[in-house]
Amino acid sequence: MGGLRVPNLSSHPITLRGRAAAERIAWALLMVLLVAGCAGRGGGTSDVSVGLAVEPDPPQVGPATVRVTLRNSAGAPIGGATVELEGTMTHAGMVPVFADAAEVAPGEYEAHLEFTMAGDWILIVRAQLPDGRSLERQIEVPGVRTP
Repeated sequence: MGGLRVPNLSSHPITLRGRAAAERIAWALLMVLLVAGCAGRGGGTSDVSVGLAVEPDPPQVGPATVRVTLRNSAGAPIGGATVELEGTMTHAGMVPVFADAAEVAPGEYEAHLEFTMAGDWILIVRAQLPDGRSLERQIEVPGVRTP
């Protein structure tokens, strides 16, 4: 099995100072390889833009329609994604709200959720893209008002 092997540096004729430096370098290299390996699995999503619109506008306590748009770096819509929303307030102790979004047009997803309190909210958009990548973005929704 082709696993990663870290050399036993204690068997090499290196001074204590040199051995410590070599061990730090070996561990740093190992960490770089592990991070690069993990990052490469899902692929980045920096090429995906996420837009968000809330109705009513300005947002208020009660039911709301949230429209999420997904576009690639060329501006083309990304259809066929699975999109979920989580809404939470910016302060601790509030129970979050969740909603699944349905694709209503290519690259446009709509969800219905309830703003349960007035104040500043954060909507977390989670999407599974058709190419297998996962996306998560946080978008602030400040100043949800009492109707």
